[in-house]
Amino acid sequence: MKSTVEQLSPTRVRINVEVPFDELKPDFDRAYRKLAQQVKIPGFRPGKAPAKILESRIGRGPVLDEVVNEAIPAKYLEAVNAGEVRTLGRPEIDVTKLEDGELLAFTAEVDVRPDITIPAFGELAATVDEVAVNEDDVTTQLDELRARFGTLTGVERAAEKGDFVIVDLSATVGGVDVAEAKTEGLSYEVGSGQLIEGIDEALVGAAAGETKSFTTQLVAGEFAGQDAEVTAVVQTVKERQLPEADDEFAQLASEFDTLDELKEDLRTRLGRVKKMQQGMQARDKVLQALLDVVEVPLPEAVVKAEVDVRKHDAIHAFDHDEAKFAEFLTTQGQTPEEFDAELTKSSEEAVKTQLVLDAIADTAQLGVSDNELTERIVYQAQRYGVSPDEYVQRAQESGQLGAIYADVRRGKALASVVGQATITDEGGNVVDLSEIFPKAPAPAAAE
Repeated sequence: MKSTVEQLSPTRVRINVEVPFDELKPDFDRAYRKLAQQVKIPGFRPGKAPAKILESRIGRGPVLDEVVNEAIPAKYLEAVNAGEVRTLGRPEIDVTKLEDGELLAFTAEVDVRPDITIPAFGELAATVDEVAVNEDDVTTQLDELRARFGTLTGVERAAEKGDFVIVDLSATVGGVDVAEAKTEGLSYEVGSGQLIEGIDEALVGAAAGETKSFTTQLVAGEFAGQDAEVTAVVQTVKERQLPEADDEFAQLASEFDTLDELKEDLRTRLGRVKKMQQGMQARDKVLQALLDVVEVPLPEAVVKAEVDVRKHDAIHAFDHDEAKFAEFLTTQGQTPEEFDAELTKSSEEAVKTQLVLDAIADTAQLGVSDNELTERIVYQAQRYGVSPDEYVQRAQESGQLGAIYADVRRGKALASVVGQATITDEGGNVVDLSEIFPKAPAPAAAE
């Protein structure tokens, strides 16, 4: 087999392949066996008819079609590996010559990963928030812990922020009942912002037995994007009474004997959380700094595929009705053209990020261990509320295991960049994030 690679652009190549027929003998053998199983020939058991008799019965054409269809994918991969082509997506195959008994020739145009010049990571810098835990933070955490041990007591007054109400809800759009919006006996914390927009304002000041109405915009279902008239009937109002913050509470709610010990533990935990938040902020800012200094030609087909996936996800909540989605955009003060422009921009940045991090991972020869892959699968399974085994099965069925592997690898690549970048807080102090992003060895500048 002969193959050559033609560079059409920084992100696309044409692979020219020529295969002599003598290399296709295994493919012909498989084709004969397969076709012989499908064709009944008197005097021969299924699959046992000789090749010449089979061809005399069905003709040479079906045999050649079967051979070509089977051989091209394998020969394409062979050419890709021989030319060390870093392909992206599926190729466009065109058979250019088929001389029976002599030669099979075809071309494959495919997007490829462009060459990317990687900067010296030590030259990247980012400024992040300072990590500071004040007494208000500790008090807030303590109050949240007390709330978990609080009790609800009915009150004969109007609801206030922080109270719990039992409420019946119903909604109409243009006089038509919205079935999915109807519920009875719903327990809700006033002011929590966990339900539809406008309900907290309506419930504050409402007493048991009162009915409140308000207008809100539905974000899902048949009437997504439309204004609905919502009716809330308050059944009961309860206030939450918190236990006293003292040593007795500390013993009830934790392993500590005193309130001071409990507060010190909360302070330590808050510090770790804020340190992690600082690390995530550093990660995002370093990534942006990296993208700002790296030039990456983007493969059009890959960007288009990313746009298509994101747009599909965006209109999924509208039952893929583009007219309804356009109406929703109008209510948000955005035109379909503006949405498409923003979607394209975000998709281009996502593709650029993937290409840059893949290039860094390749240069640093980063891999993903079984433990690292398992950790990500367990994390994702917990997010979706399924078992790890079920998540893996779904990923296999949808062909997403490779994407999970690639995502973990890109995360390791970004961590290696952050570990070598210069991070300072707003006070000018150098921030040590080595516990979150170990300073793994990576090259300086490379192509």
